[in-house]
Formats: sequence, structure tokens, C-alpha cells
Amino acid sequence: MWRDLFRRGRASVTLTACLGEGVYALNAFLTSTSMPVAVLEVGGVRFIAWSTTVYLVAAIVAGSTAGFLMGRLGARRLLLVAALLFLTGTLVAGTAQGMVMILVGRGFQGAGEGAIAAACYALVAERLPSALVPKAFGLMAMVWAVAAFGGPLLGGLLTETLSWRAAFLVNLPLIGTFILLVLQAVPAREGAARGSAVPFGRMGGIAAGIMLIALAAVAGSAGRSAAAALAGVALLAAVFVVDRRASVRLFPRDAFRLGTTQGAGLWVVLLMPLGQASTSVYLPITLQSAWGWRPTAAGALVGVMALSWSAAALLVAIPSGTRWAIPCIRFGAALLVVGLVGAALVVPMRSGVLMLACQVVIGTGFGVGWGFLNQAVAAAAPAQDRDLAAALGPTVQSAGYAIGAALAGLVANSSGYAAGLAAHLDNGRAGWIFGIGAGVAAVAALLSLGVRAAPAPAAVE
Repeated sequence: MWRDLFRRGRASVTLTACLGEGVYALNAFLTSTSMPVAVLEVGGVRFIAWSTTVYLVAAIVAGSTAGFLMGRLGARRLLLVAALLFLTGTLVAGTAQGMVMILVGRGFQGAGEGAIAAACYALVAERLPSALVPKAFGLMAMVWAVAAFGGPLLGGLLTETLSWRAAFLVNLPLIGTFILLVLQAVPAREGAARGSAVPFGRMGGIAAGIMLIALAAVAGSAGRSAAAALAGVALLAAVFVVDRRASVRLFPRDAFRLGTTQGAGLWVVLLMPLGQASTSVYLPITLQSAWGWRPTAAGALVGVMALSWSAAALLVAIPSGTRWAIPCIRFGAALLVVGLVGAALVVPMRSGVLMLACQVVIGTGFGVGWGFLNQAVAAAAPAQDRDLAAALGPTVQSAGYAIGAALAGLVANSSGYAAGLAAHLDNGRAGWIFGIGAGVAAVAALLSLGVRAAPAPAAVE
């Protein structure tokens, strides 16, 4: 029963995990509608995509090292340190007078929240009975859905009635409550050193590769932009080559190898968020700066995507059996293409109703197939790589959003769209940004054809 999560002293653990997940989701979406106002005020429109990229890169690195750090520091120390990092980032961003400090604050926020999210998942598995773990994860997913929908709406409301700074600083009481819960729920103990050394070099290479792609957006000339983008892609490719030969690997051996379900599936996990990042970054600021919408209205429309994702995921989970898994994966990827193409066509029309429909289609595309997609990737991995493949999904998803935000920023700056937004003008080029996102999603839809159902287990005689 669900109430068992709150009985026999489990309430503090359950609440800690849910609040950690909720703060992560709330902050990720809360700033989507406050950031446009912030960058317009401090003169940082060209760097709006960086606010997403820096945050996600920091979250990826911190989340990937959370298991290692938990073994050295213990869960309590790690969660407290991560909460203080997030608190620092919130204060820095919320009081910033320029774009540099906003980006520094977002980096600290991403590092703190990446570690918190990963540690909370480990905390649930460690502190709750195994029979209750699926229910705890389900409750955390519901908290994520509520925060994902409410975040843009709350961010818009706070920005409109108070200021964009309030949308950052509202996190302070939440993280304060989280710290109190950690002190109560997680016992103090020394972390015993265990496990192999974390491959910081390769993880740093991933972060540097993504940031080089982001740098291409503000490099100032076509030549420098191309050089930075190519260098970023080459560095990421080199990391994968080195990782496949390493004794301690970050990725399954067949990661991103075409011709395998695992490889094709991971490409889809990467490319679907990469394509959708175009609307995540530039739809809120387009609605507010070019269309003249208030932040609250823009937040409500942006939040519909997350709500549609959650609703579709619940609906497809109702039928029993796995025969719908592969069709749902392919149908979901195709829906994403339709939604992004629609967004590209609707932008010049300035139709809120049609853009709302596009957001529903985009969210439904993710909700229909995303859970099945991650299951297929994990099931296709060899036994020795299964845990690694299962844990890789969220990291690859975040990397997709980070690279997608960088790519969208490159298109917006090079096309002159960002300059137009800074002057509250619409030069009609938002369709280019969403259209390129649709092209990336189309590649994901094609690659989804390479995802195959796992063979049924042999009968035991």
C-alpha cells in the first residue's frame, strides 16, 4: 500500500527523496519562464541557451560522480554538500547583476541538483524495503510531473507579480526544508572508500565537448563557430573511443553502435531531447518578447508539454504485456517530429491555440514511448552491462538537452533571431530554430526503426 511509505519511520526518507526530486524538477522548469525576463534585463539574450547548457553539463558531471562520492563521503554528507552547492547557486543567480553571474549560479545549481537527484534514487534503494522501492519511484515520478507542470506557471506568476529574481529565490525555503529532512532521515556515518576510481578525465572531456558546442553559438564568426562545433563533436567522439578500451567504463560496450538495439536506442534517447530543446529554450522567450505574452500565460503554455508527457505515460502503462512497446517507441518519435514541424509552421501565425496543440503533441510523443525506450536499451545490454545501461538513460537525456540548447543558440545567434528578441522584434526566424529541431527528431524517428523487442526468455523445464 502507498501509505506504507509513510509508516514505521519511513516518512522522512520518502519525503526527502520526493522533495529532492521535486526541487530538481521545479528549478529546471521554474526558470524557463523567468529566464527570458532576466536576460532581457541584464543584456544576455545571446547567452540564454547557455543558461540551460551550463546547468545540464554541471548536473551530468555531478550526477555521474554521485555514486563514487557517496561511497567516500556517505549519503548524508553528500546530500548536505550538494544542497549547499544548490543554495549557493540560487543566491548567486537570484542576486546577479549580469549574465556572467547568472551562468555561474546556474552552474552551481546544476552541480547541486545533479548530485541530489542521483543520491535520492540511491537513498530510496538503500533505506526502503525492496517491495516499496517501485512505489517510491512512482511517487517521485508523480512529484516530478506536478513540478514540471507547475514550475513554468509558478515561475511566470512570480516574475509577473514580483520579479524574475523571486523565481530563483523561492527555492531557498525548499532547500532549507530539504536540509532539515536530510538531517533527520539520513544517519550520520563515515563513508568507507570503495570501488574503482572515477574516470574524471573522460567525464571532463564530455563536459568540455558540450561546452565547445555551446561556445560555437557566441564565437562571433562562421569560421570560429564551425571550428568550435567540430572540436566539440571530435572531443565527444574521442571520449567514446577511449571509454570502449578502458577497464572502468562510463558506457556499455555497444553504446551508440548502430546495428544493435542498445546503440540505436541510445541514439534515440540522445536525439529526441536534442531536437525538443529548441522549443524548451526559445519558445518561452518568443512568447514573451516577440508575441508580447505575460510570463504567467507563457508559463502555462510551456507547462502543457510536461503535463501531456505525464498523462500519455500513464495511459500507455495501463495495457498489460509488452507487445505495444516497440510500436509505442516508434509512434512517440514520429509524434515529436509532427509537433516540432507544427511549432515551426505556427510561429509566424502567432496562434496560441495551435501552439498549445503542438505542445500537447510534443509531450505525448515523449510520454508514449519514453519509458519503453529506456527499458529496451537496458534489456538489450549484456548482463554485465545491464546496470550501466539502465543508469545511462537520464545522463544521455540531459546531454541531449544540453547539446540541443547549444545548437539552438547557435542558430538563433547566427540568424539574427536573438538580436531581434533583444529589441522585442520578431524577424520570423524562430521557425528555423524549431525546424532544425524537427530535423534532428526526424533522424531519431528513423533510428527508432532499429530498436527491436527483446527475445522472450526461454522456458524452464
